[in-house]
Amino acid sequence: MTKKKLTTSAMIASIAEEGQETIAAPFGYALSKLAETRPEIVGVTADLAKYTDLHIFAQNYPDRFFQVGIAEQLAMATAGGLAKTGLIPFVTTYAVFATRRAYEFIHQIIAEENLNVKIAVALPGLTTGYGPSHQATEDIAMMRAIPNMTVIDPCDATELEQIVPAIADHNGPVYLRLLRGKVPNVLKDYDYQFEIGKAKLLEDGNDVLMISTGILTMRAIEAAKKLASEGISVAILHCPTIKPLDNKTILKEITKSNRLVVTAENHSEIGGLGEAVSSLLVEQGISAKVKRIALPDKFLLAGALPTLHDEYGISTAAICNSIKKWLAE
Repeated sequence: MTKKKLTTSAMIASIAEEGQETIAAPFGYALSKLAETRPEIVGVTADLAKYTDLHIFAQNYPDRFFQVGIAEQLAMATAGGLAKTGLIPFVTTYAVFATRRAYEFIHQIIAEENLNVKIAVALPGLTTGYGPSHQATEDIAMMRAIPNMTVIDPCDATELEQIVPAIADHNGPVYLRLLRGKVPNVLKDYDYQFEIGKAKLLEDGNDVLMISTGILTMRAIEAAKKLASEGISVAILHCPTIKPLDNKTILKEITKSNRLVVTAENHSEIGGLGEAVSSLLVEQGISAKVKRIALPDKFLLAGALPTLHDEYGISTAAICNSIKKWLAE
């Protein structure tokens, strides 16, 4: 890939496709709305309220907002302590800081005691061009491995707005991959309702079954439209909850017909949705042709997001090309 001098705006560009409808700060507004009737909800951040949309909550509920500074371990420990008093802390930071820097605190303080802490993290996977220091390409693998932890990767603004009250009602720790700023709104066109641990079939199709999560579901929807114009019928099974995985629905769709199965995720090919689905099939003794769309097991480059998404195979065009190649094999 040709290296070019890149502007900051290019490196933190929106994940929305050109002309796609967006909603501003869905997490921040949803949390603030919920907090109107849920006084036990509090916000905690490690100097990143503005960059995780938690500043909206902070402005509305300053007495329920805790800013601990650039100290992610302290943020997790504080959230754990608040949870022990009966509060429901939503703690925000970047995904790389929650996983790589504060992992032990999440593991020992929050998860081991099954505390009611909701960890909401920005810049998951390849949603920033600032290189490996900020690209949390392995976070799902790390958090899936922690007992008691629920792991959720939302597709869009509609889903994120539904997730906030759902995880507030869920008793136990949750790791939520955030979508911040101007977030695409694609599930509004579907009769969709998020449920923890449930996968939802958005589109049915005869040639390909795409099992996707996060922003790759958004890309799967766009890819399915383009492939339909070429006579390729694509089903889309959206799996927002990576742990616990909806094994029953996944198995039902995979065994329903002899389709090419493709998993798609904004995460490393190691330890994410693709490996979870493959392990499930092996355990059940089910033979299926499965291909994976995921980020490669290497440190990724810095650069403009559209270019990087093409380079690493998670853009709409790259997904279309991969599926056509696999169908031709």
